[in-house]
Amino acid sequence: MSDWEVHAVKYADRNARTRADSFIFDDNHDAPHAMDYYMWLLRNGDRVILVDTGYDEDEASSRGRPIRLNPVEALAPLGLTPENVTEVIVTHLHYDHAGGLALFPSAHLHLQAAELAFATGPCMCHDTLRMPFTAGHVCEAIKRLYQGKLTFHDGDAEIADGVTVHCIGGHSRGLQAVRIRTQAGWMVLASDAAHFYENLWLRKPFPIVVDLENMLTGFDRLETLATRRELIVPGHDPIVRRAFAQGASDHIFRLDTGPIAEINL
Repeated sequence: MSDWEVHAVKYADRNARTRADSFIFDDNHDAPHAMDYYMWLLRNGDRVILVDTGYDEDEASSRGRPIRLNPVEALAPLGLTPENVTEVIVTHLHYDHAGGLALFPSAHLHLQAAELAFATGPCMCHDTLRMPFTAGHVCEAIKRLYQGKLTFHDGDAEIADGVTVHCIGGHSRGLQAVRIRTQAGWMVLASDAAHFYENLWLRKPFPIVVDLENMLTGFDRLETLATRRELIVPGHDPIVRRAFAQGASDHIFRLDTGPIAEINL
């Protein structure tokens, strides 16, 4: 029944964005709006679970979206090598969350069945829906399936004592959030169920969306899962770096102790 450590690991950022890239409804649509890219590391004693994998230099080059740190390098200050990562919760298969799967070849994956079905089904005939996916990353997940190193989940599931996953959908068909028992209370890694605090707190949907109703009801679900709203950690918000304490390096932030500053939108 011990609590988990939770670390946010920032490996990339993108500043050449506007609020129109982050919110469907926004009066100030042409104002700058930066985005951070994170992985998350859960640790309890000897057990380590990586949530998402970031993406590597090849993907960065092909998409014209540079990374600051290779995911393996980004995890090194936490004392981890690829061989140490034996479990990965894949929140969804978009390139920036599953683009580093091949970097952790020993890892057993946890994935919603609906996500792999979506990423390999008829919806991928549409360029707009296919855009956030990369075929090689999806094939890597399929490879793990055939290696016996992938567990499918259908909705809510327990990964470990104090770690559960919950299918939210909306942004991608099988997007799952992760709920963790911490010293600060039940924390929720929203991943892209809420890219920014503003998506969640002001109920402003993100523009890349498969099911808008699921995205909006997902905001409500996130709030029921967390002990309090401040313990819901969005997937891409630079505010996370101001709200939580710096961890083992200047790109790592300790989440499980709770926010150290007021979260102001």
